[in-house]
Amino acid sequence: MDRLDREPRVREFRTAPSRLLGATEQEVASGATADVYFARGLDILRQLGRERTPVTAEVFCRQGGVLCGVEEVLTMLSLANCQAAVEALAEGETFVAKEPLLRLSGPYEEFAIYETAILGTLASASAWATAARAFRDAVPRDRAVIGFGARHLHPAVVGAFDRASRVGGLDGVSSILGARLAGLEPSGTVPHAAILIAGDTLPVAEVLCRTAPAGARTVLVDTFHDEVEETLRVVRALDGKVDGVRLDTPAERGGVQPEMVRELKVRLAQEGFPDVRVMVSGGLSVERAVELAAAGADGFGVGHAISRVAPLDMTLDLKVVDGRPIAKRGRIPGLTASTRLLPRQLPSAGPAGR
Repeated sequence: MDRLDREPRVREFRTAPSRLLGATEQEVASGATADVYFARGLDILRQLGRERTPVTAEVFCRQGGVLCGVEEVLTMLSLANCQAAVEALAEGETFVAKEPLLRLSGPYEEFAIYETAILGTLASASAWATAARAFRDAVPRDRAVIGFGARHLHPAVVGAFDRASRVGGLDGVSSILGARLAGLEPSGTVPHAAILIAGDTLPVAEVLCRTAPAGARTVLVDTFHDEVEETLRVVRALDGKVDGVRLDTPAERGGVQPEMVRELKVRLAQEGFPDVRVMVSGGLSVERAVELAAAGADGFGVGHAISRVAPLDMTLDLKVVDGRPIAKRGRIPGLTASTRLLPRQLPSAGPAGR
């Protein structure tokens, strides 16, 4: 597919009248998601006969974090049949401010139109991975942390979000697409809606424990009754079949409190069910998760603590032009020394190639 790198093509670009708003692979590969000034700049260079000037560009971030999105950038460049050489840090690596994260070398025309998409991909995915790593590191490693943030985002980015959460260290994610992209089975219990329609937690729990695989029989216990009493009623009725319970008490009722978790763990042990796990969710912050872990929570469902974070501030700078070190004012000309950038091969180009 032709790239939108000339003014007439930019003016002529049209979308379908009725469609979801996420960009398709073809639109990304064509350059349709680019800031228009890259198309204009490239058109000017064409008229000057300089569009194939050999350059080297580096991507850096203004703060430290966890790198994610590199594999998607490589796929994007492959779909566009980009001929530039790529070096990058590995996914999941921590980095410091101003460290080079990705380096592109080749004729400027090969990647100019994709700068917007490259930076946006790395900025969003790395922010999510960084937030996920912070949450994962805040609670003991033997406690599961599951990503519940898909509901806070446009569906077009859910796959990228859940994969970034996994790269950041989460043990599981809730969306079907995100889990598949991360090489996982999706994680989750049942919604309050199922229990409200059934009219009682117990029949829902009975079907769940009869049909779900071992390890996935976690019952939601805050719909109708006191969480502790509801838990004990369910585990007694389904003796030995319940793997865990989830507390998702809404903010209108005070949310999940450490005292509730502590009481529930003690009562379960007293009733002879010490192995039933207690999972907590509902607007968890890192600080609240630490408190709940200290009270005995065995797992955490985290959503907006990861999904709401701002994208990291990524920048792409030309550092070498025609073999000469160069940079705009305020930046140091020439390549930034790095022992961590590794050569990367683009995957085989798919049907969206130009």
